[in-house]
Amino acid sequence: MDLRSIVTVGKETDVHQLARQFSQEVFAADDLIEALDITHRNSPDLIIFDHRFTPDCIKKFLSVASKNCEIHIVIIGSDENDSHFPEKFIEAGANHYLRGKEDYHKLAKIINNIKKTPENSDLKADMGYFFANKLAASVSMVGKSKATLHTLKMIKLVAESQCNPVLIVGDTGTGKESAARAVHNLRHPNEPFVAINCAALTANLLESELFGHAKGSFTSANSEKTGLIELAGKGTVFLDEISEIPMDLQAKLLRVLQEKTFRKVGGTKEIGCKATIIASSNRSLKNEVQAGRFRADLYYRLDICPVTVRPLSSPERKDDIELLAEFFLKKSTICPEKADKITSITKLAVEALLNHDWPGNVRELQNVIERAILLESTEKVGLSSIVIDSENPNQFSDNTRADKIKGFSLAKAECELIALALKETSWQKTKAANLLGISRATLYAKVKQHNIASSPSEAELIST
Repeated sequence: MDLRSIVTVGKETDVHQLARQFSQEVFAADDLIEALDITHRNSPDLIIFDHRFTPDCIKKFLSVASKNCEIHIVIIGSDENDSHFPEKFIEAGANHYLRGKEDYHKLAKIINNIKKTPENSDLKADMGYFFANKLAASVSMVGKSKATLHTLKMIKLVAESQCNPVLIVGDTGTGKESAARAVHNLRHPNEPFVAINCAALTANLLESELFGHAKGSFTSANSEKTGLIELAGKGTVFLDEISEIPMDLQAKLLRVLQEKTFRKVGGTKEIGCKATIIASSNRSLKNEVQAGRFRADLYYRLDICPVTVRPLSSPERKDDIELLAEFFLKKSTICPEKADKITSITKLAVEALLNHDWPGNVRELQNVIERAILLESTEKVGLSSIVIDSENPNQFSDNTRADKIKGFSLAKAECELIALALKETSWQKTKAANLLGISRATLYAKVKQHNIASSPSEAELIST
């Protein structure tokens, strides 16, 4: 295995199997939208498109995906006569073109050249600024707070041991899957990582997905199915939200953890489980046991050395909020035309972020920043673009807003905000200008325009 991750786009299984020879992690995308989403979340080292995509498709994909990262593109043509010349793909932005299976052997050389390419200086800077260490950077665990450093320490401790299963606990949106991938990257860097959301499937479907099923085991079982535990091999199976597994299936999972064997649904053959099982939960499993919704024996089997991911509301993780906001601003692809225009967040906007409790944690913060990017029209995300409670029924109500702003004006709001900034900085105009995200000259002009008192002793606004 050579590269950290590869994305294959298309429906050619041969291309996907080829990619598995060169990467520890291979993602499959059926179309450009799915490929863009995977690229945004995982920053792959290489993307391979099969012959179904035209040069225009590649050009369109790159126009959105390559704003914030360097992407290596390989096109694998059809074994039959191609309708497009290789030169057209290169002009569209692809790095290499392979003529079907006859050129498969060339992929090894391409990947070797990618490995030799010096790392982008901006990426190196990001690793030092956003991430506590190389492990955090490899799975995009942004933060340097006391809580994040403790989580990384526990991840390393657990990953370097023989602990199996591994339990990761934390509120919704805190980054439990990132923690699971970090354990995987340390323990099984060259093996598959298979994730399944236990809350998204019915009991029967979940059992079939985990263990597989024998042909004829139920009405629609027209062929034998290999389960995810078997597919993971010596890699990792990540059971997200394990608390949602039904009680009867919990008993079967406990047997897998204890005996390291399982049977397919409707099968009789014992199959060995060689994978590391990582489970996560956003609920207290101990409380679930007391409520009778989770087996006590399974809980104690999981609770060996749990890794805790703290919420953003925790005082120990508060320092990560501004860093995460800057990271999402830098890496966002939600509005490509603004990628190079919005460069920072004003101090008042940051203060608003720090004052929020973030019940949705990192995921909620990312949504707020992406919403701000869409709303912002200047080069800095300002306070007015930070819309945190997007579902407040009164927030966008014209009638409610009309009542609130009656007798008010934009000029008066600006006047009061400038006066507040001056008061907060003891009338040090350079500091006040920095706080507001404007130049000192602009601040002087606004003070004069609104006839704001020019000394601390006259700190009250002159009504207009």
